[in-house]
Amino acid sequence: MSDSSEVQFEAKDGVGVITLNRPKANAYDPAFMARLLESVKAADADPAVRVVLIRSALPRFFSGGADVKAFAHNTTDTNRALVLDARAVLAAIEDSGKVFIAVIAGHALGGGLELAMGCDLRFAADGEYQLGLPEVRLGLMPGNGGAVRLPRLVGVSRALDLLVTGASIGPAEAYRIGLVDRLLPVNELEQAAIAYAQALADGPAEAIAAIKRCVYLGADLSFDHALALESECVDTLYDSADAAEGMRAFAEKRPPVFTGQRSLDLTPVSENH
Repeated sequence: MSDSSEVQFEAKDGVGVITLNRPKANAYDPAFMARLLESVKAADADPAVRVVLIRSALPRFFSGGADVKAFAHNTTDTNRALVLDARAVLAAIEDSGKVFIAVIAGHALGGGLELAMGCDLRFAADGEYQLGLPEVRLGLMPGNGGAVRLPRLVGVSRALDLLVTGASIGPAEAYRIGLVDRLLPVNELEQAAIAYAQALADGPAEAIAAIKRCVYLGADLSFDHALALESECVDTLYDSADAAEGMRAFAEKRPPVFTGQRSLDLTPVSENH
């Protein structure tokens, strides 16, 4: 049975932190996923939160994904419902105008790696743990975006190799192929992630939301249509308070002080895929 202590959300200085804490491996069950979705939505709805970290309180696991033993004994309908719950979490992350960062210091396998890939960025600790999508070894395949997001991160050939073999890789290899964006000593990981998040939180939230929209939607468009989308996004920013402050600060040779207010009416990303 999951409870609110297994997924905790807190916010400080513009940075939201969602902590997974379901021993032994942050394995999914319906209540756990419901609480995770609730936390993601709470972070997105909080105007004081501008960047969100997803981290694990467990020393060995970021997340092992679905509980395979439970999955094996569930009905097909129950398992499909759990996958739908997991998809809802990643859709909420993708639709948010805020940047979500996965902070990985332990095994990220199956749905756990899919959660990390669903975040906008991935910061990883160097160490002796594994990242992978082993579903094929169960006669299955990833069901929460793994077979779609992995090729977009690491390229088609590398992704296909990892998907059809179910092989896992260490964090150094994950960094080399572009699966993770930062590789840091374990004792520096969280501090570096918080510092990065804080820098973004102090930035222009409306521009960051527009960039996220343009990057995700533009990736699925033709070149000309993507350029049109970029024009649409930047046109919304010219008269914003943050743009005025940014240009004024540049002229006055001082650091800008952005309000962090976001007023863009962004079309949810998932509705355009």
